[in-house]
Amino acid sequence: MFKGLGNMATLLRQAQEMQGRVRELQERLGTLRIDGTAGGGMVTVTVSGQQKVLACKIEPALLEAGDAEVLQDLVVAATNQALDQARETAQDELTKLSGGLDMPGLGDALSKMGFGGTAT
Repeated sequence: MFKGLGNMATLLRQAQEMQGRVRELQERLGTLRIDGTAGGGMVTVTVSGQQKVLACKIEPALLEAGDAEVLQDLVVAATNQALDQARETAQDELTKLSGGLDMPGLGDALSKMGFGGTAT
């Protein structure tokens, strides 16, 4: 009976340690800046590792061209590229955090915390 309590205490301690590491990871991802570009660098979108859009830079020459549809397409492409890279970075960091373990439900739980996993 007491052996089971020891195992529970160990599991609880490990869960608390993991929670602390997840918080650290979340903070670290918040400081990351990831750029996505399109149109040969004419449009650059910057996102955080937490997948928040931080900035959008458009070269003046593109604005002078006056083609709104092209501009819209380039902004979307640059944003998607930056967000894809942010998701990939977050997933890589999560894999390191979990030691590569396949923990059922971890991706869904972490996506709800802003790590962009598989939850819908």
